[in-house]
Amino acid sequence: MPNPTAAILIIGDEILTGRTREGNAHFLAGELVKVGIDLRQIRVIGDEHASIVAAVRALSSSHDQLFTSGGIGPTHDDITADAVAEAFRRPIGVREDARAILAAHYAARGVEFTEARLRMARIPEGARLIDNPVSGAPGFSVENCHVMAGVPNIFQAMVAGLLPRLTGGAPLLTRSWQMMVPEASIADQLGALAAAHPGLSFGSYPFVTEGRYGTNLVVRATDPVALEAGFAALKAAFPEGQ
Repeated sequence: MPNPTAAILIIGDEILTGRTREGNAHFLAGELVKVGIDLRQIRVIGDEHASIVAAVRALSSSHDQLFTSGGIGPTHDDITADAVAEAFRRPIGVREDARAILAAHYAARGVEFTEARLRMARIPEGARLIDNPVSGAPGFSVENCHVMAGVPNIFQAMVAGLLPRLTGGAPLLTRSWQMMVPEASIADQLGALAAAHPGLSFGSYPFVTEGRYGTNLVVRATDPVALEAGFAALKAAFPEGQ
């Protein structure tokens, strides 16, 4: 059976304006490879309600899993929860288990549990909470849409708790071969190699170090036997690799 597919939706004006460097999609992409969920698309949109609703509907209907990052904090522009609720046509309100988690978190630290903080307990009806061991405020899953925080260390903690409950497939395996030659000089030969091994994925990634051009050649597969056969063919085609 083919691996399940996924999309990532990054939400936040701060990403689109360059105020914040996005790293959550990069992190999650690496984690999905390990569990055999094939990432097919990454999309970045701003804090605009209708855009979030449309993107959630489009991506959740065309992928097995959708992961979102951003917009579930305590401020006026944290509108992701409301938009996701609308996307799945569900009511949203303060949920007692989420409220209790937040109340306990702030009480343990002697911090006032304000109305703004209470906003983070608003959860769409029927959603399953995603644990947040860092700052308390939970994420949530609605059907195949998993809504998580934008702060990187919180996002990563949520991913760690979420992924074990999702169904994955065969992890994607990778072997690489480095050559100190420009990418263009080996493009034709690499294309022929890829055509001869249609069950594998070949890629080339140029770099510059100390003024010299080089290329990392990569072969990917979910079958370890096929991967090693492809890697052997890669090394035979480019014996001057390092």
